[in-house]
Amino acid sequence: MRTILLLSLTLIFCASCGGRHGQVITTPSQPKAPAYTVVEATAGSLSRQMTLPGQLAAYEEVSIFPKVNGYVQQVLVDIGSPVKKGALLMTLEAPELEQACLQAKEKYATAKADCSLSSERYARLQEAAQTAGAVSPLDITATRTKAQADSALANAAYANWQMQETLRSYLRVTAPFDGVITQRNVHPGALVSDVSKDKPMLELKSLQHLRLQVDVPEAVAGTLSIKDTLHFRLSAFPGLTFNASISRKSGNMNLQYRAERIEADVPNPKQQLSAGMYADVLLDTHANAPACIVPNTAVVTSTDGRYVLLVSAHKARRTAVTTGNSQAGSLEVYGNIHPGDRVIAHANDEIPDGTVVE
Repeated sequence: MRTILLLSLTLIFCASCGGRHGQVITTPSQPKAPAYTVVEATAGSLSRQMTLPGQLAAYEEVSIFPKVNGYVQQVLVDIGSPVKKGALLMTLEAPELEQACLQAKEKYATAKADCSLSSERYARLQEAAQTAGAVSPLDITATRTKAQADSALANAAYANWQMQETLRSYLRVTAPFDGVITQRNVHPGALVSDVSKDKPMLELKSLQHLRLQVDVPEAVAGTLSIKDTLHFRLSAFPGLTFNASISRKSGNMNLQYRAERIEADVPNPKQQLSAGMYADVLLDTHANAPACIVPNTAVVTSTDGRYVLLVSAHKARRTAVTTGNSQAGSLEVYGNIHPGDRVIAHANDEIPDGTVVE
């Protein structure tokens, strides 16, 4: 029994010693610095397409109001009537104007006769004055003055007559340019007045060419130039895209919308397009200054602004930038960054300034 007990104790002691010799003691390892993907900034520019609201407007348009008071005598056109420049559109009737014109003509005739008589009398006195003492100098002076005054009166009467003739010509309303009548608001017998500007008698628009008008935001307006191509779509022609070249830039920013009005001429020989149509204008914008291209993820936006982590001498340095167009995961940046500079591709605001980058 004592032998068995000693044997058991011996086995337990050996087992405990064997376990102690087989134990592996480990020490904590040092944490490695996080690895960052670094890319090089490249020179270039990115284009971006944006859609802006626009409209088609008549190349020329005018609201025709009466220049004199009168009654509508005849209207020769209606809505949709094509007209040529100088074509008679309507006639007015104003009997008092006809009488005023006739009266002015007769006054001119009288003044002209008086002027002729005074001039003839002065010429005769000058001829008689060749004989010494035949005519007093005072008579010659008075006659000359009378002739000059009558000449001035005749000129004034002629000017008044021409003015009345001009007013009478306003009774015939003609087209100032080729176009189409788009509005008619009067009929024969209606009284029209030159002081009423509420509603025009007729409205004329030139539709052979149209103006595509669009207000471009300030940030984009500077990238557009004359003759740049615009693409636009119209809801009246689904599936079709029209092209036009920029013809004019206003050069002025609307203070309310901070946008510049630009126009493109659109040929419309068959008049399939109408003035007033709404257009979706597609603009291909591009940078107007040299830019560096980096991944979108390289730019950090925080309360401190926008920046990239520029890697130099194995250290990351926050560098403020402004951004431009974005395309396919790439972004234009401007600032103290140059092509060939290395930046952290996946940056965030948790990476402190001065971080070691292997």
